[in-house]
Amino acid sequence: MTGVSKRVLTAVAVSAVLGSLLTATPASAAESVDWQPCADAPGVDCGTVTVPLDWAHPDQGTATIALARRKATNPQARIGSVLMDPGGPGGSGTEEVKAGWSLSAAITERFDTVGFDPRGVGASTRINCGLSELIADHPQVPRNQAEFEQLAEYNRKLGESCTRITGPLAQFGDAKSVARDMDVIREALGERKLTYYGVSYGTLMGQQYAELFPDKVRALVLDSNMDHSQFTAWEFIKSETRSLQAGFGEFAAWCDRTPSCALHGRDVSEVTRDLQDKAARGELTDPRSGEPVTPLTLASIIQSNFYGPSWDRLASVLKSFADGTGASARLRADIPVNYVIPSVFCDDWRLPVHNFAELEAYRRAAAVLAPDVKINPLGWASVTGCIGWPNRTSNTQHPLQVHGAPPLLMLSSRHDPATPYAWSQTAARQSGSTLLTYDGWGHGAYFKKSTCVTKATDDYLITGKLPAAGTHCPAVEPGSANALLAGPKPPSTIGS
Repeated sequence: MTGVSKRVLTAVAVSAVLGSLLTATPASAAESVDWQPCADAPGVDCGTVTVPLDWAHPDQGTATIALARRKATNPQARIGSVLMDPGGPGGSGTEEVKAGWSLSAAITERFDTVGFDPRGVGASTRINCGLSELIADHPQVPRNQAEFEQLAEYNRKLGESCTRITGPLAQFGDAKSVARDMDVIREALGERKLTYYGVSYGTLMGQQYAELFPDKVRALVLDSNMDHSQFTAWEFIKSETRSLQAGFGEFAAWCDRTPSCALHGRDVSEVTRDLQDKAARGELTDPRSGEPVTPLTLASIIQSNFYGPSWDRLASVLKSFADGTGASARLRADIPVNYVIPSVFCDDWRLPVHNFAELEAYRRAAAVLAPDVKINPLGWASVTGCIGWPNRTSNTQHPLQVHGAPPLLMLSSRHDPATPYAWSQTAARQSGSTLLTYDGWGHGAYFKKSTCVTKATDDYLITGKLPAAGTHCPAVEPGSANALLAGPKPPSTIGS
């Protein structure tokens, strides 16, 4: 999952409005990909497949799904294709593969690497929304019922603009539809069964593919899992916030034991809570830009620097805020944003919040759970972004049920700032999957320079052999020599 920055959002919105919808031609059951060299990425091939807009009514229009492929480096040892998705919602698999996103050399030797843009995203048929609706002022943290209603009205107008500009696709961006699209891709690639790596929100697509097409699974690696069995807004916010607060404790402990930390020798929790208090009083500003820093902004800065993690940078930012000096403050999260987030998330999750009093109770309870970070901003934005959303939730939550598929491999960092470890534990238990735990930090366990994680995952993708149940891989200390070793390249949405 990704975070939200209003300035980045504005830039994305401009692109969204200027981008035109791609027209599509009907697909046949035996469609193959007409690969052509990508104009903007030497050594990468580009292609498309065609899918129904509405899988329940496949005769009512089509959408185009964009693909990008790097061929296996050892054709004689080639096993097939590995389909990959970087998450989001809204991550572009084609752009990531063009930029060099890959699994390890052991995999790229034997598999073609194929990234795809899920429906609504990037070079696929897009979900576009109105620029004026997207950048309209609205309260991110309502202070009363009137502001709660303003937020609901903002979301309603934004959702209506998406449907008005995009058409029916705006109401069919859900992960289950994407999973059905993935089976079209599998067939078009000439694969009898699917080999897949999905990270973050890409795990939800993979989970639902295994539910829908268990007999078409060869090997699925689901890294940093979503838990689609959470049924209430509080359950979602609580699990997200509790995980982020635990991650803050890990950051503070690292600062205590690491002399190079900018806050070494200081009480990191005390410094951060003081900053939160100042932000709540409207007294905290970025010393570089002079812009105000709200509690939600401060929590977003903390969370975004936990993805890698980039603890050294976060310590410098917090120190600059506390001291009121320095030019190293960084307000904008490193995680890019995509305009399809509410269209997708609100189609996959029904997490109703009925009024300000209910929402405020959640905010206050979260602050008690997490005295340093106060709230997980990603969980908060996900829930509040659906308040008043006009389109129905078509892919509602349910416990993961996989029957008849070969064993799946799930990965998770023990301290994940975006998709809590507990989510992967739940998804693995519900599906009977094997969970490989990386006892370290950050989002996207495969990309944390752990040879233990990489080898176990690669062995599974190549041979189908799973690691032993309950396997844990030791943490790689952030900033250590081991963490700097070359390894698989993560997508830009996940820190390295």
